[in-house]
Amino acid sequence: MRYIAAALALVVAGRATAPLPPQADVLIRGGTIYPGGAAPFVGDVAVRGDRIVAVGKRLPARAAKTIDARGLIVAPGFIDPHAHVEGRLTSDDARQRLVEPFLLQGVTTTLVGNDGFGPVDVKPLLASAVARPVGINYATFTGFGSIRSKVVGSARRAPTPAELAEEQRLVRRAMCDGAIGLSTGLFYAPQSFSETGEVVALAKAAGALGGIYDTHMRDEGNYGAGLAASVAEAISIAREARIPVHISHIKALGVDVHGQAPAIIAMIERARAGGAEVTANQYPWAASGTSLVAALVPLWAQDGGRAAMLRRFDDPALRERLEGDIAENLRRRGGAASLLVVEGRWKGQRLEAIARELGLDPLRAVMAAIREGDAATISFNMAPADIDAFMRRSWVMTGSDASTGHPRAYGSFAEKYAAYVRRNKVLTLREFIDRSSALTADSFKLADRGRLRPGAFADIAVFDPATYAARASYERPDLTATGMRYVLVNGALAVEDGAMTGVAAGRALARRPASGCQ
Repeated sequence: MRYIAAALALVVAGRATAPLPPQADVLIRGGTIYPGGAAPFVGDVAVRGDRIVAVGKRLPARAAKTIDARGLIVAPGFIDPHAHVEGRLTSDDARQRLVEPFLLQGVTTTLVGNDGFGPVDVKPLLASAVARPVGINYATFTGFGSIRSKVVGSARRAPTPAELAEEQRLVRRAMCDGAIGLSTGLFYAPQSFSETGEVVALAKAAGALGGIYDTHMRDEGNYGAGLAASVAEAISIAREARIPVHISHIKALGVDVHGQAPAIIAMIERARAGGAEVTANQYPWAASGTSLVAALVPLWAQDGGRAAMLRRFDDPALRERLEGDIAENLRRRGGAASLLVVEGRWKGQRLEAIARELGLDPLRAVMAAIREGDAATISFNMAPADIDAFMRRSWVMTGSDASTGHPRAYGSFAEKYAAYVRRNKVLTLREFIDRSSALTADSFKLADRGRLRPGAFADIAVFDPATYAARASYERPDLTATGMRYVLVNGALAVEDGAMTGVAAGRALARRPASGCQ
């Protein structure tokens, strides 16, 4: 700034012999700015280095590069609170590490380690971006499932007092090493074998160090505990542990719970009114994604891990009970026509077609397929009215739950805009942007992200409101979105004129507690 002031003085004195140095590296000129958490306006955004230095209706700034954003939307880079992209972020393939499907939707930051699968030791994941540059920013949870498996194993039992103390120690270590909080996947074995008190004890350890509790609840339908009871458990864990709770991919899953969204919303809003910090994320698709085992095999049959489960498949004494429970889970999911296998031998086939190919009834076809592997599966099991009801709530943000073979990995943010803002008008454009950026940043305490304001990191998405849309479908889940014109990550152009630049400017976002760590 002193150099610029001196050069201006030379100009005034008539003694300047060279053009003024640029005041900004990048100037985004004339777009409709949605700053995140505030009303839109037409104006400019100036970036220097990795930060936004000015936002205004008409900035008197000069820049090394000017982007003409007239007719385009300028928004904070979107933040995905639930994405299984650790494999991309740590890949040996530099292109994979760019996370192209996210950047071409305007997603500049993500949280990983969800569903209880976050690492016990978070340091290698957070350090990876130094040696292997990445395209987007990321923070990570430590995972209850990973910790429980390490300490207790895969058995259906409670931890001993010594084991519980060790689990808590591992949570504290992960928090001190940079984890953003604790995630659980209480639907999945062996996490499903835990009692609430065990989860509370670990959540307390995370909460004491400023963490957030992120949960794939025990039940999103009526598999066991039930949807309402699972929401109540999540709220109770938050209250007892004194920790904010975030419900991942909120939904009413399965034919038996369709229509329950209003009651669940009322329960959460009562808790929020009573002081509980409860938020949720949601992907804009009517089909969920899981695996054949998680979708259909009863929890009692999963006790002890895969080898024990397959032995139960071969036990004649258990056949009637096992087939009865699988049949009931299949009914809950909407039948054999509602499950689409998306990897392995039967990739792209519905369960009913697999059964015909094998010459078996669907129940035996399930077990035959599982013997070959626990294939990723898409389950068409949600009602549009429930999706709309959850989406309208101010505490529900956009998330992808990016996973193998599902279009949500390549298109969730773009689909939400195209389907729920433009086509169905469930949300306004501002609501979509705020709930894809500012709300997420605030809920997860991501400092200086999620808003376009001076001093914030220059994570910026510039898109064409007429063409921004998902191309990914259930048949072609790996098609990138259209309409994202420019994306800046920490001030660097990652997408220019709708194409990837190859720049890897992302960062690992380690959370360091203010106190409590040695």
